[in-house]
Amino acid sequence: MERLFLFIYQYRAFFTFLVLQVICFLLLVSNNQYQSAAFFNSSNSLVAGINRTSQNFRDFFSLRETNQILAEENAYLKKLVEQRNQSLYQLNVREINDTEIINRFDFISARVVNNSVDQFKNHLTINKGKKQGIAPGMAVVSPQGIVGKVKTVSDNFSVVTSILNIDVLTSVQIKRTSHFATAKWNGANPDVLNLLYLPRHVQPIVGDTIVTSGYNAIYPEGLMVGTISEINLKDEALFYDIELKLSQDFRRLTYLAVIKSNLKQELDSLQNTLTIK
Repeated sequence: MERLFLFIYQYRAFFTFLVLQVICFLLLVSNNQYQSAAFFNSSNSLVAGINRTSQNFRDFFSLRETNQILAEENAYLKKLVEQRNQSLYQLNVREINDTEIINRFDFISARVVNNSVDQFKNHLTINKGKKQGIAPGMAVVSPQGIVGKVKTVSDNFSVVTSILNIDVLTSVQIKRTSHFATAKWNGANPDVLNLLYLPRHVQPIVGDTIVTSGYNAIYPEGLMVGTISEINLKDEALFYDIELKLSQDFRRLTYLAVIKSNLKQELDSLQNTLTIK
């Protein structure tokens, strides 16, 4: 033990330098978007292989829960198919044959190999990447609700920016009243988002369902986000102070779907044209 302490003491300058270098690297990656993306991209494949092995063990011990989730998803999809078949009688011929409407979104299934919920800017890694058609900017959802957006990809893995990120704003609406608002995480409870910019003339109630608004080309309209759990309104406030309980438990993410919007490029191009003018 004395030799160990003596060794550390003799090389104390080197160890101090090494610790300071690690701290500087972490600060550089966490506070600069370009360096952060480059780091995630370069380390993605190596770390994802280790995380995939670890996730395989976790998946084995959660097979019963996974089967239950898949059964619920199958029941939900069957219900959607029945509703779609019934609604076809109400559509005109142009709508049925309109490929832009039918093929607006594509879905790619994926599995989580790494996930975090205890940081201010959380990310997760999935086992699909560039070779499977995934690109930065695509939406990621689970059977229970929205999850986040693809940040960077390698050949076979992708890093997803979770909605549990203090920099992420999501356009949502109250399903019952169709009033729009913005959902944002405050960095505290991973089960709760804050619902922002809902004006005081609206009458929300606890238990109201919150879904995506469709006000962008990433998320389809009507995807589940959560339900209102707490409502506060100060006397002179212009907007409500509302807490939104997420429908998805981010500690139990396993299987996801990546959504590719076939109209995103067209919409972005049009909006960029307006911005330039």
